[in-house]
Order: sequence, then C-alpha cells, then structure tokens
Amino acid sequence: MERYQSAADVVQSLRPQYPVFCQRPFAAERAGRWFSTHFPGKSFYAVKANPAPWLVAALQAGGIEHFDVASIKEARLARELVPMATLGFMHPVKSTEAIAEAYFDLGVRIFALDSEAELEKIIAGTSGARDLTLCVRLHVPSGLSKIPLTLKFGIQDGEAAVLMRRSRQVAARLGVCFHVGSQTMAPSVFTMALETVQRAIVRSGVIVDVLDVGGGFPSVYPGMAPPPLEFFVQEIERCFETTMLVAENCELWCEPGRALSAEAASLIVRVEHRTGDCLHINDGVFGALFDAGPLGWRYPVRQLGATGRAVSQAAYSFYGPTCDDFDVMRGPFMLPENIRPGDYIEVGMLGAYSATMRTDYNGFGTHQNVEVADMPMFTQFGLAQAVAASSR
Repeated sequence: MERYQSAADVVQSLRPQYPVFCQRPFAAERAGRWFSTHFPGKSFYAVKANPAPWLVAALQAGGIEHFDVASIKEARLARELVPMATLGFMHPVKSTEAIAEAYFDLGVRIFALDSEAELEKIIAGTSGARDLTLCVRLHVPSGLSKIPLTLKFGIQDGEAAVLMRRSRQVAARLGVCFHVGSQTMAPSVFTMALETVQRAIVRSGVIVDVLDVGGGFPSVYPGMAPPPLEFFVQEIERCFETTMLVAENCELWCEPGRALSAEAASLIVRVEHRTGDCLHINDGVFGALFDAGPLGWRYPVRQLGATGRAVSQAAYSFYGPTCDDFDVMRGPFMLPENIRPGDYIEVGMLGAYSATMRTDYNGFGTHQNVEVADMPMFTQFGLAQAVAASSR
C-alpha cells in the first residue's frame, strides 16, 4: 500500500487516471476508541457499512471486539479477520442453512428475529440449541433519520409480546433490538424508540437480558450538522438507567456502522468534461457514489492541486462515467467556478457505504487504493474540521 501525507500529495505524485480511495486507518481507530470508551456497553461494528480488512483491523485496534453481520459471507469474513470476535447475526431474515453454518462452523450465538417463522428457523438451524441470545427486533419511529429503516423489518409493538414470550422460552438470554434509521439527527429519536421498547416489555412480562439500540449514530456532512455524539449516548444511558424495566444485569449494546467508518476514507475523482454547471467525473452512482445519486447525499468536496488566487465558489451537479441517465448526482457540490477538465476533486466522508457498493457496470469499476495521513474533512470526534463550517 502506497502512503502519502495528503490527498493533494496523491494528485501531485500520481496524476491518477482512475478514481483513488484515500484510506485513513487512524480515523477508524479513533472512532473505535471513542465508542469503546464512551458508550456504556458493547459496541458492535455493523460490517455492512464497510467490510474492508484494513478498516476492520483499525477498529479492532481502537477497541471494537464485537461485529454485527448481516449475511453468512459477512460472518465468514469477520471470523477470518478477527478470530476471537463476538459476532451477532442481526439480519432478521436468514436461511436455515446460513443459521446452521453460523452456529456450528463460526461460533455465532447471537441471532436477531422479528417473526415466529424466523424463530422456528433458528431453532431448526441450531438443532434446538440452548445457549442462544435471541434479539427480537421491534418496529420503532424513525422520522428524525435521514434514511428511515422501518419498511422491511421490526415487529409492531402490539404483536411483539407473543414473540418475546416464545423467544424467552428457548433462549439462554433474551434481547430486544431496534434501528432508528441511518444518520439520526436528534437524540430524542432514541427516547421515542425506548418508550416503544418499554411498552413491549411491559406487555410481554418477560425478563430482558440485552437492550440493543442499533445504529443511527450520525456523521457530519454538508447540510447535516448533528449534535455531538455525546448527546446521543447520554440520552440512551439516561433512559436505560432510569426508565427501562430490564434485568439488573442487562447489557446495553449498539451497532454503529456509519459513525465508525465514514471518516476513514475519501475518494479522488477527475473531471473529464464540463457542461455548464454539470461536471462529468470518472466515478458515480454505479461506483462509490451511489448515495450521492438516489439518496441525494451531499458529500463534502474540495478541489485538489489548484494554484493561483482564490476564486468564487459555484454549485455543481456531477455526472458519472457510465452511459446511463441514472448516473447523476444533483448535489449541489460547491467548487471553484473556474474548475475544468483535468482537475481533481476529493470527495470526503466516504468510509461508509461507498467502496462496498461499487460495481463494474459499463467497465468503470477500476479504483486505486492509497493510505494518507491528513485529517478527514469533517469529524465527530473532537478535532477541528478541515472544511469551513460555512460549507455545511
């Protein structure tokens, strides 16, 4: 792996033809250290956000020893990368074969579910094992999240009691889990979710050994400046300690994905063509920038390698390199008004949901990887931001 002092040094040294991922393992380690120090329980890294071995190693160095896997392939990878890690198979719908492999071959003892049918699959796949931690996933409000996650999973409050009682009968430990949605912008959403959990516990009349608040912990992007992470943790801890009817030794868990990985990578792209306020770049929706397309995610951007006097900023949209009209990112992305073909742009905060989602569609899947030592453009972990706050 080639190492550089900064993304600007990468451009100066390589003048790259293809997009370049700038990896920052120190940023992932810093994030892992923050959660392992400040969250009053166990932090599971949601592997789906970025399963790269370098990132997983950095998080482990930061104290993350638990991993949330959503597929048997993720479970195999996590077990290979961190042999002694605790794995939770937290996808609420799994095949019986995947459950069996996870249990018998990979040592997984934690399984999520949101239906009686899934419970029966877990019982069958583990041959009626009695050493399971079963986490019933509840449907909770997610209106204050940028990406709600309530469509597919989560049993409704009124239906949860039966499933919780049934799971209690076969589980060594019973847990309740939920997900408030990705990029939650207010701590109060966890308060509302925990109120829903409390009602379900009261109706079920069972003892709960694990309370898993899931993910949703936010990172910083232009136009999305959430409260500090401390506020989210404080609100969760307050509810857990003062209002939740759980076992005295109940464990508190969380499953950050974005918050642990977003700051750990950026992407260098090259401008190939300009049409008015639209820049054709050499990566896009079918590559590492999917969220910037359908989800309208505004990543921080800056021009690299520019010299001369400062010029005014202008708002741009991006077109990706494929021949598909779907390959468009509206932004707006703020860059110098005189930017032109051949110039390079760094797209920041791409450690989460970027490299893991890229494809080779239309033959544009080539990326280069380097390691850099400069700071992420934004941070939630106490350091000064490298991009002016006004760009938010």
